[in-house]
Order: sequence, then C-alpha cells, then structure tokens
Amino acid sequence: MDDITIRRSEDHPGGEAERLAALVGSRLCHDLVSPLGAIGNGLELLQLSGDFPGIAKSAEMQLVAESVQAARARIRWFRMAFGHAAPDQRIALTELAGLLGDADKAGRIRVRLDAPGDLPRTEARMILLAFMCLETAMPWGGSVLICRGARGWRLVAESSRVKSDPALWAWLDRAAAAPRALTEPAPSEVQFALLAAFARQANRPLAWELDETGGEISF
Repeated sequence: MDDITIRRSEDHPGGEAERLAALVGSRLCHDLVSPLGAIGNGLELLQLSGDFPGIAKSAEMQLVAESVQAARARIRWFRMAFGHAAPDQRIALTELAGLLGDADKAGRIRVRLDAPGDLPRTEARMILLAFMCLETAMPWGGSVLICRGARGWRLVAESSRVKSDPALWAWLDRAAAAPRALTEPAPSEVQFALLAAFARQANRPLAWELDETGGEISF
C-alpha cells in the first residue's frame, strides 16, 4: 500500500491540496502540448502543399493558425503558473520574458520586465499568478512593470480605470491563512487563492495595494 499512499509534504505543511493541484495542472498541460503541436505541424504542411493553392493566405487558415498559436502560448503560461515547481528548479529570465511577451502581444496590457539573471521557478510561478491578479483588476487595459529589488519582487500596475473587489483581494492578506472564512473565488479568479497559498508555503509575505489608477503586489 505504501506505493500508492499519498503522503503530506513535510516541507510544505498544510499545502497538500495546492501541491496536488499543481501536479494536476502540470499533467493537463503536458498532455495538451502534443496534440496542439501536431495541429500546428498539420497546418504548416497544408500551407506548403501544392494541392490547395492560396490556402496559406486565406482568412480561414490565418484564423486557425492564430488560434493554435494563442492556445500553445496559453498552455505554456498555465504550465508555469499552475504547474508543479520543485524548490531547487530555476529558469532563465528570457523564458519568463517570453511568457510575459505572449501576454503583451494580446495588446490589452503592456508588460515590462526589469530584472537581471535567472530565478527560481517557484518565484516565476508567483510572478505570473500576481500578474493575473492585477490583470483581473484591469479589464479595460493598462500596463504592468515587473522588477526585482533588494527586498524581492514588485509588480506595479497602471490603468485609467481599476475594478476593485475587496473580498477577492482579501485572499492575499496574511489573515487568509484560514481560507474558509473567505468567499470562494470563481474559476477565473483562482490565481488569488493559489498565490496566497504558494506564498505561505515559501514563507514569502505578500503585500498589495489598489487604488483608482493602478495597484501593486510585492513579495
């Protein structure tokens, strides 16, 4: 029975649910990458084929190709933000910049990353989740600066209008150690609960503020 027993991680007490959710996220993203890659390869072969003249420039083909590209970018993002991250695993800053560049290409929120060197994957995961939290507050667009200082990471957002939801942002308070007292987030808002949980696991206190023209998350 020991081979199939799921044991609680002693390194992250109380975080078994988040760890399992991250493993499920990794599994889903891993299994979806291959079929999306196959679809992309099939589209390239169709575009190069002489059996369908002009198909490469057709509006229908461009729409399908753009949709596949967007889906693959989203899977990469979800794999980093929601997937499993080993404590000793590190990623290059260029990889994080590439993921943020995909968000920038969407056009609604401009992103600027200002930091040198590589970073732990656990930190990259928290950065992406924090970005998604700020994105929730800026449905009309804006900009986000991500920088690393002596005290840790800061994500600073600016927007002409901000959507405030105090009950949702309360998940990021240290008092959220007892999540049952908080309103359960919607599926599109799960990043708030996960960011709070992963910050507690890493013993990284979160700070945040939100006003009429922007907001900030730091850890």
